[in-house]
Amino acid sequence: MARSIWTGVISFGMVTIPVKLYTATESKDISFNQLHAECGARIRQLRWCPVDEREVEWGEIVRGYEYAKDQYVVLTDEDFENLPLPSKRTIELSAFVEAREIDPIFYEKTYYLEPTDVGVKPYALLTRALSDKGLTAVAKIAIRNKERLCALRPADGALVLETLYYPDEVRVADRPSVTDIDVSERELDMAYTLIDLLAEPFAPEKYRDTYREALLEVIEAKVAGQEIVAVETPPQEKVVDLVAALKASVEAAKQRKQAALQDEGEPADSKRRRRAAG
Repeated sequence: MARSIWTGVISFGMVTIPVKLYTATESKDISFNQLHAECGARIRQLRWCPVDEREVEWGEIVRGYEYAKDQYVVLTDEDFENLPLPSKRTIELSAFVEAREIDPIFYEKTYYLEPTDVGVKPYALLTRALSDKGLTAVAKIAIRNKERLCALRPADGALVLETLYYPDEVRVADRPSVTDIDVSERELDMAYTLIDLLAEPFAPEKYRDTYREALLEVIEAKVAGQEIVAVETPPQEKVVDLVAALKASVEAAKQRKQAALQDEGEPADSKRRRRAAG
């Protein structure tokens, strides 16, 4: 497991649970370097001081907050460490809510909470209690120079911590709304039918990052000196009749579902012969 980014305790009434915090996700994005188009040299990002007219090393840099135009107050690592916040080392559970009450727009990043040896029993107790009650705990945690609202929930016998945005960080005013648009009962019924045909348990292993795969293929082809052939995208027809589009979608979904059911029940050797035949 990766190195923990935070250590402290979960405070559950008079119970304390020593834990370590680990990031639960990682980005698989393909990264690029900036190159000079003329000569191909890699661009360097310099930390430049316009007063001394020289590059500045990391050890010479401090953090400053601009409280007025070109006026800064400098904060040191000690200032951050000495903040009078209990959430620096304690995740105090302040409320228990139903998960559906938290709009997904508030979720920011996911972490795993691992108990230390002495915290295993109370950790298991809290995990089991939250699971049996079907509840999520709300708390605060201070990590990476910011106190964050967070939610703790049970997942596969462990506790997951998800940082949440504060209400003033969610741009509610910019949220679009179509509540004033009328839709007919027929359109709704067909939409319901289409949704029912596509409804299934969430299986994340079914999904692949096809954009990343295609990009890697392009990169490998260019490294090998091969010519890149663009895939033609079929033209998108303008939808004029919503009911007709829904009807066509329902029929297509039915056919895909029937084919999937047939594929599931077909012996493996028959599948191979059918696919080989095209």
